[in-house]
Amino acid sequence: MVKDPSGNQIYDFRDKISDKFEFIVRKKGLHRFCFTNKSPYHETIDFDVHVGHFTYMEQHAKDEHFSPLLEQINKLEESLYNIQFEQHWLEAQTERQALVNEGMSRRAIHKALFESAALIGASVLQVYLLRRLFERKLGTSRV
Repeated sequence: MVKDPSGNQIYDFRDKISDKFEFIVRKKGLHRFCFTNKSPYHETIDFDVHVGHFTYMEQHAKDEHFSPLLEQINKLEESLYNIQFEQHWLEAQTERQALVNEGMSRRAIHKALFESAALIGASVLQVYLLRRLFERKLGTSRV
């Protein structure tokens, strides 16, 4: 949840593993970010805050000469930041997926080993029971 300096809620989302959002600050001052973890596991929160603002120093040249150039530079700066943020976010997603895949493959191997051991045990039990059955049949038919 994000709140502005007067305590009004600007943005809110719940039950998401990851998200990216943008908002325009309408009031000057301290904004509050609140993260809640309902999971019983320890979670690491990674977030970036980018602040962009437009300031113009006293210019000797006319605004009509520099305003479009500064506007394009600011747009380019925002675009470059967004690209860097996307890269950072994708790297974090890739790292998270690698951890999940590693855990799942480890569990799959343990499950396969357990199933193999159970299958071998069942086969040994079948051989033992079949031998015992045939020994009894052969023993009773000879008498």
